[in-house]
Amino acid sequence: MSSLLESCKLMDQSSSALSTVAIASAALSCEAARANLSAFDLTDSGDGSVSKEDIGVSSDIKVLLNGSKLAVSSNKGDDKVNTDSFSKIPVVYGNVREAVKSLHSVIRVVSNSGEKLGGKVLHLCFELRNLGEGSLERVRSNLGSVGVEGLKGIFEKECLSEESLRNGVKLAVEAGLEKDYVKLVKDVELVLGIVWKIVSWEAVTAFFVLEGVEFLNEKSGGKGGEFDGGNVKAEKKKKKKVLLGKGTSVIVEMIKDRLMSKGEGLEKIVEEFLSFLDPKSADFDGLLKKVKEILESNESRRIPKTPKGTRDFAKEQMTIRKKAFSIITKVFERHCATALDTPAFELKETLTGKYGEDSKLIYDLADQGGELCSLRYDLTVPFSRYVAMNGLTSFKRYHIDKVWRRDNPSKGRYREFYQCDFDIAGQYEKMGPDFEVVRILSEVLNALNIGDYEIKLNHRKLLDGVLEICGVPPAKFRTICSSIDKLDKQSFEQVKKEMVEEKGLSVETADKIGTFVKIRGPPLELLSKIMGGTEGSELLKHNASKEALGDLSILFDALYKSRCIDKVVFDLSLARGLDYYTGVIFEAAFKGGVQVGSIGAGGRYDNLIGNFGTKQVPAVGMSLGIERVLTIMEEKAQNQAVRATETQVLVAVLGDKLAVAAELVSELWDVDIKAEYKVHKQVMKHIEYAIDSKIPWMVIVGERELNEGIVKLKNIETTNEEVIPRSNLVGELQLRLKLNP
Repeated sequence: MSSLLESCKLMDQSSSALSTVAIASAALSCEAARANLSAFDLTDSGDGSVSKEDIGVSSDIKVLLNGSKLAVSSNKGDDKVNTDSFSKIPVVYGNVREAVKSLHSVIRVVSNSGEKLGGKVLHLCFELRNLGEGSLERVRSNLGSVGVEGLKGIFEKECLSEESLRNGVKLAVEAGLEKDYVKLVKDVELVLGIVWKIVSWEAVTAFFVLEGVEFLNEKSGGKGGEFDGGNVKAEKKKKKKVLLGKGTSVIVEMIKDRLMSKGEGLEKIVEEFLSFLDPKSADFDGLLKKVKEILESNESRRIPKTPKGTRDFAKEQMTIRKKAFSIITKVFERHCATALDTPAFELKETLTGKYGEDSKLIYDLADQGGELCSLRYDLTVPFSRYVAMNGLTSFKRYHIDKVWRRDNPSKGRYREFYQCDFDIAGQYEKMGPDFEVVRILSEVLNALNIGDYEIKLNHRKLLDGVLEICGVPPAKFRTICSSIDKLDKQSFEQVKKEMVEEKGLSVETADKIGTFVKIRGPPLELLSKIMGGTEGSELLKHNASKEALGDLSILFDALYKSRCIDKVVFDLSLARGLDYYTGVIFEAAFKGGVQVGSIGAGGRYDNLIGNFGTKQVPAVGMSLGIERVLTIMEEKAQNQAVRATETQVLVAVLGDKLAVAAELVSELWDVDIKAEYKVHKQVMKHIEYAIDSKIPWMVIVGERELNEGIVKLKNIETTNEEVIPRSNLVGELQLRLKLNP
């Protein structure tokens, strides 16, 4: 066991060094291939959907390439290379880093079994293979661009291939299956050695693409490239010196310094190069230390970060969000609701006991003056508190604001997020408010134009009737509802296991629940079937479920007449885990390609307001999962031009006279024209800015225009320019914006 542990420690050190050197080799290849770096624009979205290691790899690559004129970020579809071998670098290299860290953490615990060590080593082996295959693809790409004859032949003698990697992995897997962990480690060491050679060759080939001709000419004393008796020739192309990245240029200079004083002839130079990258060589530690120094100088590592589960929104995202909030507000106000705002935090006692098993997700604040407070978990409980506190008997309101939940972030799930709520409190005609809030949810989702969706709908009293018929004790209704509520994310077998093993139901009771919760379909047809079938006869004997079926009959008729029932599905598995629901419950789900989960939900809560010590005021409401909806909208907008501002006119002053810009742009602001200004001597800088910002009009003013009392009016789309009197500027612009806003 001790020898196995020591071998694993050596592998840990070597693979850790490889993960660093591989980043440097990949960065050199990015420049050699003039790669598109857009794949490295990864940021922490706050929901855990992007690995921290992937982000770290992307950040390291960008540090090495900072200032490079060869590999640059580009979203304009230009000639920058963007193949899988480059775009997959963050994920592949991030996975290697995670595998190395995982192995390291197991090695630190000496008592860990050979099986556990073997599992981590085998995981590392798979990730090393992926790294090696991507690196090998870039080696071949570099060889296709290299301007030095003979290099390809030297590489082919190494016999490095995907097959050699696969064979090595196959041997390691077989050793793992046989539980021969000593052999497993030796086989993975062989795979690690192959990957080291490939990564080293990636650095060699990238270096010769970038510096080969110039370096060989310099080494041969500037004689145009004959060395080693003329066996190898450098092409006699005089290459224009191109600026490398700040990090890669340091690495390249280190390589040149090392090779300049060593052997003659291409084979000797390559041999010396590979030796420099060999972890066993005396000079390797110096190279590794230098690369680490460059990476650790990464300023982004010291930049403040947002807390887990939160995120910032860039200007493009804010444009989409503002549009969405505007659409939602318009729908809410069409239904004659008034806006309400409540504090971001409530007394803890206001929120306690309202959310069932989810109460553990409430953010509690430190006691800072005799009051125990918590950040609001949703907008419904604060609304109910407001109605009770002010003695209201009816209120139709909407509220768009942030809420906070101490949840585990995942894709589409955050700790801080917006909710868009619409609620109706008070006595109205039977099922009238319920119909309206379902209709509003449908209107909002249609107006946002996100694509196909469905609204699953059920009734809490119907669900309670099902649970009673199945033999669930009333005291367990709410906790079993919480289990059933997971059926959209888990199989019935998983939910059944939770109900039986954790919540004490018998297998027979759980199976009987299963026969009911699998029932779903078109509302009117399914309701008619239930009312006339075996399930209906049982449910009609139960007062609460009989009342629920009557409510649903009225609701479905209203939705049918309102022409929105086609989006509704009657689903007996829908439970909604919150404790305060008492009647109709519903949940919207997106049916498109983006997997985001629930995008809206709501229901009736007739007892919540009365829980605050006042008379009961029945209420029903809906809440839009706006963050998930925005994720869908952002996905749809990726291939569309999004204007971050609504700027209509750019006032472009040629020169350095701020006062001229101030005078002109103020005249436009005074008549409510959306304008901004730039002061710069080069007219192309102004035009490029207007094009990039998608500003439709430019007002150009230089020394000549000032002297003659004129301005140039430029249409960016058509490129037409027109000279107009300075005094007519405002009127002319208003006319054009009215005709072509």
